Amino acid sequence: MIERRVVITGLGCITSLGESHEELFESLCQSKSGISHIESFDTEGYTVKIGGEAKAFDAGKYLNAREAKRMDRFTQMATAAAVQAVNDSGLDFEEENSHRAGVIVGSGIGGIKEIEEQHQRLLNKGPRKVSPFCVPKLMGNAACGCISIEYGLQGPNFCVVTACASASHAIGEAFWNILTDRSDICITGGSEAALTPVGLASFCSLRALSNRNDDPQLASRPFDKDRNGFVLAEGAGILILEEYEHAKKRDAKIYAELLGYGATGDGYHITAPLEDGSGAARAMKLALQQAKLNPEKIDYINAHGTSTQLNDAGESQAIRSVFGSGAYKIPVSSSKSCLGHSLGASGAIELIASAKTIEKGIIHPTANLQEVGEDCDPKMDFVPGQPRQTDVKYALSNSLGFGGHNCTLIISKV
Repeated sequence: MIERRVVITGLGCITSLGESHEELFESLCQSKSGISHIESFDTEGYTVKIGGEAKAFDAGKYLNAREAKRMDRFTQMATAAAVQAVNDSGLDFEEENSHRAGVIVGSGIGGIKEIEEQHQRLLNKGPRKVSPFCVPKLMGNAACGCISIEYGLQGPNFCVVTACASASHAIGEAFWNILTDRSDICITGGSEAALTPVGLASFCSLRALSNRNDDPQLASRPFDKDRNGFVLAEGAGILILEEYEHAKKRDAKIYAELLGYGATGDGYHITAPLEDGSGAARAMKLALQQAKLNPEKIDYINAHGTSTQLNDAGESQAIRSVFGSGAYKIPVSSSKSCLGHSLGASGAIELIASAKTIEKGIIHPTANLQEVGEDCDPKMDFVPGQPRQTDVKYALSNSLGFGGHNCTLIISKV
């Protein structure tokens, strides 16, 4: 039996840094921040007034007005990113077997904007005024459903909900579907638009957010000794995964090959990770095992790196436990230092950044990192300051979610 291979042939994203993978990666390399004061709603009374808004996003560039009106913002962004990724891949689905093409897209929260708006309608105008589109807009699987409808795809089609690991798990499941010959193509990734009044208030109450309102661009500082919480953001990241021979046959551009997928649970706490990072460590080990790689082969790690005390310390310890003394030789950077944390979309956006790292041979820095916290180990290389030009053959990306969800993906140069 011929072993199937899975490659990445298309990239699309909507983020606080723009609306293309080129703009995303260039901004990350320049340490350009997408974090600013929130403009989409009044933050009077909030302890946190900053976020990573996709301010330039216009759904009308990708969807007609009728389609857009029937989608929550998270679905609009997912569909827009999918359009980008499909165009980037050069795929023409009219020439493909629709039964062999699937859509697997994650979201940690789904249509929270629609829930908030319709709840206000209910309170102010009564139950008869709640929109008939409320359910199709709020449901977490709306993004994958709408993308499949957009292209008429009839292969595997489902949503993954594992908080901040949602997109990475979705990509991992898409990877498995192609490996096991259930499909040849999969549109996959994640989307989140939880930067809303209730979304922000909830994380404020949880005391998980940075409150550096006076200097938003310096607020997200993963692994820094003065980090004080993450910055809530919105966005979408979509990738086209394709069976290698299928991609080769149509002479597609290949960004990277997906080699390994590791998924574990902490079984510990609904919001806090295991203090020793052992759950994340096992996910990395499983991904390395599937990729058939020794730890020393990894050239770069795109960390989950949220800028919270517990996450950054635990992830640092996890990396050390997997890579031993080799952990001090591997560049580790966090895209969230510029983007903020887009929850269920973050893993896909960060895998796009990792694929661009392989393509361009440049590792983007961890912005705002002035002094590594003692709990993160100052001997580790978190790529402070400037981007680093180096050949990257194997890259590893971590995603860790509330609920104790751990996911690792490994990609390589082809």
